[in-house]
Amino acid sequence: MANSYPRRDQASGIWKINNITKNIKDQGTYPQTSSQNTAIYSGGATPSSTVTMDTFQINTAGNAVDFGDLVAAIRPTANAGDFIRCIICGGADPDVNTMQYVNYASKGNTADFGDDQNTNQWKGGGGSNGTRSLWSAGTTPGTTNISSIIVQTLGNAVDYGDLTTATYGQAFGTNGNNIFASWSGGNDGSNTNRIETKDITSSGNNTDFGDLTVSYRYRYATNSATKNFIAGGEGTSVIDVFTLGSKGNSVDFGDITTAKSKGSGVSNGVTGVYGGGETPSPVAFQNVIESFTMSTFGNTSDFGDLTVARQLLSSNSNGHGGLQEQSQRDQELYSPTGTVVPRGLSVGNIGILAGGKLNPAGTVRNDIQFVHISTTGNSSNFGDLTASKYGAGGGSSLTRSLFMGGFVDPATSQTATDYFEFSTKGNAASFGSLTAARAFTSGCSNSTRALMMGGSGPAPGFTRSNVVDYFTIASIGNASDFGDLSTATSAAGATASSTRAIVAGGTAPGNTNVIEYFTIGSTGNATDFGDLTVARSYPQGLASSTRGCFGGGSPGVNTIDYVTIASTSNATDFGDLTVARSQSYGGMSNNTRGVFLPGTNPDNVTMDYITIASTGNAIDYGDPGVTGGDMTGTSNGHGGLS
Repeated sequence: MANSYPRRDQASGIWKINNITKNIKDQGTYPQTSSQNTAIYSGGATPSSTVTMDTFQINTAGNAVDFGDLVAAIRPTANAGDFIRCIICGGADPDVNTMQYVNYASKGNTADFGDDQNTNQWKGGGGSNGTRSLWSAGTTPGTTNISSIIVQTLGNAVDYGDLTTATYGQAFGTNGNNIFASWSGGNDGSNTNRIETKDITSSGNNTDFGDLTVSYRYRYATNSATKNFIAGGEGTSVIDVFTLGSKGNSVDFGDITTAKSKGSGVSNGVTGVYGGGETPSPVAFQNVIESFTMSTFGNTSDFGDLTVARQLLSSNSNGHGGLQEQSQRDQELYSPTGTVVPRGLSVGNIGILAGGKLNPAGTVRNDIQFVHISTTGNSSNFGDLTASKYGAGGGSSLTRSLFMGGFVDPATSQTATDYFEFSTKGNAASFGSLTAARAFTSGCSNSTRALMMGGSGPAPGFTRSNVVDYFTIASIGNASDFGDLSTATSAAGATASSTRAIVAGGTAPGNTNVIEYFTIGSTGNATDFGDLTVARSYPQGLASSTRGCFGGGSPGVNTIDYVTIASTSNATDFGDLTVARSQSYGGMSNNTRGVFLPGTNPDNVTMDYITIASTGNAIDYGDPGVTGGDMTGTSNGHGGLS
């Protein structure tokens, strides 16, 4: 039953909706995306507090590897998060109320999120769904405070209610589901077996749910969409399980490998994993990771090891039971029979965003992500570029996408051009070379040719270029000279219809409002088109077959302009982005809807969309799996296609 989902790697046969429904109801397992298997274990005591963050993939047994570091060495036993972010809340030794966060898709160190309402030694219990996270205070000897945050914001936690009794040392790990947060066990003067819950969506106090089979503190917790699994504790190896949808007591599920406590649990909604902790008499810190299948009663088995043996650590995953019901399987490019989704003007719907630079850490990425433009939501993984780069120019035909030039660090511009086929998720391959190394370029295309306009050379000079290159997209090989811009320019925006390429703004070296155009089917130099409403660099360009739009730019512009591509005239105000941004290269469009990528200055994680034929302000579309700017966008349905 667990393999009846319409997944790309199981595309044969008929997708039986009744089987999917039965799995959800009976087992609490949901269609799962390939990217919802990342676990992060943070901090802890070794016996001294540590900054260590480990990661592993829940669907593949093996040892954890280094993820990055916390901003300070602490014992952070509270955690929160959603599909994109892992948030570590407070901690002890030293006692702090600082909240930190990282993105699952980008290894690295944490950044500041805000402050909790309390400064606490230990924390315990709580839960999160795709929007809100909450947890209890849990200090020794215990308080009743419950804190809450909205995950995709930054800021301080707010008061959200109270526990039924002041308690600390409740089960550590992922708890509850998308409706209920739960608290299990702990110590309220003596060890307790109490289970209590509350509705995640509204503030208020907890209510009694039932009892565990044993009374212990510092137990391990993990969850599916329908059940909570509470294991171990000081003196027991028992795993309890209770169903979140109906109040009542837990039952015995099985055992962990040995009696231990002070570890933490994660899950992907199908597999539960417990890691770290300590054994009693004599005390020995643990690096053991063990797992079990949530749909089958029984004991855990060996999974692998953490990088460092430790206890009182925080854990979270981007696929736990609180997220399962809100999760959608990977937005596949295939029907059940393997037929490619239609492509071309008014039909193609796949938007691609690739590469980029994660800020403020400055990590250069090789990720290729994709979305379905006509829907809203977060991006999914497509594959990888041949190398990590940022500031490349993008262009695509009906079937093939090109990423031209770009920077690799330290600020070395490239001639290298990558390509991939829309019909096959996977990694890019080498296509050919530009006539000269350039980055911060303007790329666009029709069904036949991709143009790469202007850009900057390598450090230290970053010499601007007026050169326009073109590739014949169907033929792997090097670029040819097309003509020249009127002025050497970098960081301009570009888009195209099937006959005309438009390039707007940029820096030459000051910000400019100039719009120029080329006839794509011929070669030659640029012709004046008109002016943008605001002089700026780094605007993102996208288009339908008749209208081109340019959004955002530096310095910190939220303006969206539009032009009618077939005529020449000054741009007209379209509306505003939800957040000002610059430094991404080209949006995504399907002839009806345009999607603008995230950017920097200020850094943001927001993709916005507009209806190209109308005017008005942009609307939030969703978030990329990787934040930052200097990404490149293309699609298989843009206005240059036919």
